[in-house]
Amino acid sequence: MRKRNNKTAAQQCRYYEVDDIFGYMVETYINGNISVFRELYTELNKDARKDFIDFVFKEVKSQYRIEIIKKTI
Repeated sequence: MRKRNNKTAAQQCRYYEVDDIFGYMVETYINGNISVFRELYTELNKDARKDFIDFVFKEVKSQYRIEIIKKTI
């Protein structure tokens, strides 16, 4: 299977059949699927990655926020 790169959040939502890809990514991380989280993050394009970081700061509980940010770097 070919790698997915440079995808928008909307494209990812359609591909993974979810309403909110950012929420899905956070849930994936919280459930312990770190490698899947990393893969989902790397599939996003530059603007979608920035939007995801904004989402983390605004919507994610503080106990997970720093961990998630570290995994994106």
